[in-house]
Amino acid sequence: MDIALPVLGGLGLFLYGMNLMGMGLQKAAGEKLKTLIEILTNNRIMGVIVGALVTMVIQSSSATTVMVIGFVNAGLMNLTQAVGVIMGANLGTTITAQLIAFNLTDFAPLAVAVGVGIWIATSKKRSKNLAEILIGFGILFIGMNMMSSGLKPLASSPVFKKIMISLTDPFLGILVGLGLTTIVQSSSASIGLLQALASQGLVGLNIAFPILFGDNIGTTTTALISSIGTNKTAKRAAVIHFLFNLIGTIIFMTILRNPVEAIVLKLSPNDVQRQIANAHTLFNLINVVVQLPFAGLLVKAANKLVPGEDEEVEVGVKYLDPRIIETPSIALGQVIKEVLRMGKIVEENLALAAMSFKNKDEKMTREVFSQEKVINRLEKDIVEYLVELSNAPLTDEQHVQVNVLMNVVNDIERVGDHADNIAELSQLAIDERLHFSDEAMDEFDKIANKSQEVFHKALESLENTDFDKAREVLRLEEEIDALEKEYRTNHIDRLNKLLCQPSSGVVFLDLLSNFERISDHSSNISLYVLDLLKE
Repeated sequence: MDIALPVLGGLGLFLYGMNLMGMGLQKAAGEKLKTLIEILTNNRIMGVIVGALVTMVIQSSSATTVMVIGFVNAGLMNLTQAVGVIMGANLGTTITAQLIAFNLTDFAPLAVAVGVGIWIATSKKRSKNLAEILIGFGILFIGMNMMSSGLKPLASSPVFKKIMISLTDPFLGILVGLGLTTIVQSSSASIGLLQALASQGLVGLNIAFPILFGDNIGTTTTALISSIGTNKTAKRAAVIHFLFNLIGTIIFMTILRNPVEAIVLKLSPNDVQRQIANAHTLFNLINVVVQLPFAGLLVKAANKLVPGEDEEVEVGVKYLDPRIIETPSIALGQVIKEVLRMGKIVEENLALAAMSFKNKDEKMTREVFSQEKVINRLEKDIVEYLVELSNAPLTDEQHVQVNVLMNVVNDIERVGDHADNIAELSQLAIDERLHFSDEAMDEFDKIANKSQEVFHKALESLENTDFDKAREVLRLEEEIDALEKEYRTNHIDRLNKLLCQPSSGVVFLDLLSNFERISDHSSNISLYVLDLLKE
C-alpha cells in the first residue's frame, strides 16, 4: 500500500493535470482549432501538421483520433485526409514526454500558486484560460513527483528486479506497454509512469524501448472502441490508426531499433527520462516519414479488413458526432453547419408548400408532409447535441452561441411547421375544389415570395454572422406585416362583395397568417444574430 497509494494518486493527478492543461489550451486556442481543421485538404503533409498541432493543444492523441473518427463518421473527412491527421496525432502526443523530461517538479507548486492567484484575482476570460494552463501544468508535475517518490522503494525489491530482468524480452515489454496503455487509456500517462520509474533508476532504455512500442499500439484501442457503432468508413479510420502503429513497431523491432537507440544514447547519455522522451519522439517521427508515402496502401488494407459499403441509414444529422465534443470549438462549428442544413431543408419545404398551393399539386403536399418529419427529427437530434455540448468546457462566448443556436433551431422548426400548415391548406383547397380570384393569387405570390426572401436572408445572416443582413431582415419583416394587413383587408372586402367563396376566404386568411408568422420567426433569428454583436 505504501507504493500503490502514492503511485495511483500521482497517476490520477498526472491525468487530471494533463486534462486541465488541455482544456485551458483549447479555450485559449478557441476558433483557431476550428480553422486548423477547415484548412485541411487532401494534402497528407498538411494533415500531419494539423494532427500534430491539434494534439499538442488537446494533449491527447487518443482524443484527436477519436475526433477524426467522428469527422469521418459525419462525412466531413475522407480516409486520405484521416491518415495524415492520425499520423500527426502520434507525433503531437510526444510533446508531453518531452515536457516531463525537463523535470520541472521544483517549479510545480509555484505554477499552481500563480495559476490559482490569477484565477481568483481576475474575471478576464483569457487570464482564466492562462490560469487553467498553469494549474494543470503544475498538477501534472506534482503527480509525476508523487509517482516517482512512491516508486522509490522498488529499488530494493528483489521481486521487482526479477520482473525488470524478464522485461528484457522485447515481446514481453511490448505486451506490458500495450496492457498498461489500454488500462489507463492514455499513452502519455503510461510513458509518464515509465519516466517516473527511470527517474528512480529502475529502468534503462533497453527495457523502456519495447514498452514504448507497446504504448503506441495500446493507444489505438481507444479509437477502436470508439469506432463501435460508426459507419464502415469510420471503422476503417480506426483500423488505419492500429495498422500504422503496429507496422511501425514491427519495423523498429526488426530493423531500426539498434540505430535509433544508439542515436538516443548519444543525444542524452546520462538522462534516462530524456532518452525515453527522445525515443518516443524519434519512433513516431521516423514512423511518419517511413509510412506517409505508403498511406494509400494503409487505406487499401483498411478497406480489405473492413469490406463492403455502408448500409442506408435513416435520415438524421449529417455533421454531428458525439466524438467531436472532445474539442468543443470544433463541435460548435459543426452544430452551426447542421443548423444551416436544417434551415435549407425548411427553406426548400417552404417553397414546395407555396408551389403546391399555387399549382394545386397533391404530390407536392405529400412531399412537404414527408420532409416535415425529417425536420422534426433534426430538431430533436440537434437540441440533444447542444445540451451535451453545453456541459463541455466552453468559453463564455461559446456558451452564448450555444444558447443562440438553441433558440434558432426552435424558430427554424416553427417555420417548418408553418410550411406544413400551408401544405395542409393546399390539400384542403384541392379536396374542396376551392377557387381563388386572380387578385387573391397575385397577393398570395407576393407575400409568399417575400416570406421566402426574408427567411433566406435570416439564414444568410446566421451563416456569415452578417449584422447588416440581420437588420435588413427586420426591415423586411415590417414590410410583410404591412402586406398581411393590407391583403387581409382586401380579401375581406372581396368576401363582402361576393367576389370570393366564404370557404376560400377562410383558407386565404389562414395562408396570410402563416406567412406573417414565418417572417416573425425569421426576425427572431436575425435578432439572435444581433445579440452576438452586443456580446
